Amino acid sequence: MPESHPAPHRFPVTVDVVALTVRDGELNVLLITRLIEPFKGKPALPGGFVLAGEDLQEAAVRELAEETGVERLPGYLEQLGSYGPKGRDPRGDVLTVAHLLLAPDFPVLAAGSDAEHAAWYPVTEVPELAFDHARILDDALERAKSKLEYSPLGAAFCGEEFTIAQLRAVYEAVWGTRLDPRNFHRKATGTPGFLEDTGRMTTGDAGRPAALFRLAPESRPTAGHPTRAVLNPPLMRPRNGAAG
Repeated sequence: MPESHPAPHRFPVTVDVVALTVRDGELNVLLITRLIEPFKGKPALPGGFVLAGEDLQEAAVRELAEETGVERLPGYLEQLGSYGPKGRDPRGDVLTVAHLLLAPDFPVLAAGSDAEHAAWYPVTEVPELAFDHARILDDALERAKSKLEYSPLGAAFCGEEFTIAQLRAVYEAVWGTRLDPRNFHRKATGTPGFLEDTGRMTTGDAGRPAALFRLAPESRPTAGHPTRAVLNPPLMRPRNGAAG
């Protein structure tokens, strides 16, 4: 008789949310200050344990609401990756499934649950984080940079309608570089299936009218079905510091 398989190891599962937005021309991440041990008083990503009967995205949305007061999820949410279970939590083996949220700037209403404080932090000024959240944030930042090259999700940081200058500011903040305005305008408006002109104008920062754009129909997410559109050709980020 073959030996029986060993009993599977049981451990809790958590979710963490890397919420990114652009504020005042800088890429920001949403952090909470932990109210309880472990790492009481340390900044961390919003998150917590998955409850019985929840799927992972439901848990991510709930935890974000409980810890930051954001009841209506803005922007675009996707799974980023799984981490652990060994060595990442002093309480024992815990597997976390991290999620990435790309969103327009939204107010953090109130901290709650096991969070003492919730606020936006520029990604260049993030303090030391609890658990392995620094690694998760690094992975999320690289995912966001790549997403903007090959997908229309740069617009997830904007409202429904936006100017090319506002969209360019998103790319500059996420990629951490300056882009040539004319080249970016040509690439963004010339990429098939990315943007469409609304036919409306707004007043630009210098008082000049600016055309308003929105995502083209094939790039817009629908309820429960985030966009899977691929930009072809992609809007590649500058390499070696060169602005394009």
